[in-house]
Amino acid sequence: MPRFFADISGEDTVVITGQDAVHIRRALRMRTGDSLTLCDGRGSDYFCEITSLDGDDVVLKVLYRTPTICEPDLFVTLYQGLPKGDKLEYIIQKSVELGVSAIVPVETARSVARIEKEPAKAIKKQQRLQRIADEAAGQSGRGILPKVEAPVSFKQVLEQLKIDGSSIIVFYEGGGASLSQLVDKSCKRLSIIIGPEGGFEPSEIEQLNQMGAKTATLGPRILRCETAPIAALSVIMAMTGNLN
Repeated sequence: MPRFFADISGEDTVVITGQDAVHIRRALRMRTGDSLTLCDGRGSDYFCEITSLDGDDVVLKVLYRTPTICEPDLFVTLYQGLPKGDKLEYIIQKSVELGVSAIVPVETARSVARIEKEPAKAIKKQQRLQRIADEAAGQSGRGILPKVEAPVSFKQVLEQLKIDGSSIIVFYEGGGASLSQLVDKSCKRLSIIIGPEGGFEPSEIEQLNQMGAKTATLGPRILRCETAPIAALSVIMAMTGNLN
């Protein structure tokens, strides 16, 4: 059944406008009487029936509401070292599909890509990345819209982690413990940190360890920066019962 996110909070009739309405009418060629699902982005699904196609809009009747069953019970924040080119777009898309709850791009010592200094360009890029996350959430049946945060410095990450309160795992090409030793199946909140193409400086790992981060490995092979978060999330979700 087609699925869309919408700002809905208990009303019996919902009007879909804009690009979603265009997609419903022209791409999906849906008609009066057809059914679709709306998600409020807060963990509830609304099963609806199209009652009319009013101009460019689509009018829906809400039939019933149910909790979204596909959300993981683990809140994972991915702190991703800024990669080159369009790799971040791929990382965001696949991470959202796998169940990540938030993504924070990070400028580290070895990042080739840097935080955009021009405000207008930074906002435009941020909006594009959030759209990628939103589209991935819709495609994969998520119950929330994971937030893509504005890029931050490594120093800012350290400050955020101090007040976050979650368990912290940093993946390091220099070695570490296996995820089976670090991930508690009962864990409900986890921050994972992955470096850019050049990995982390030893001093960065030391700073993270000093604030309680556990160093992890994804095996004897060196994974690309766009492969590592996908591998890590897949293993973590499987270990916590969120890929069953």
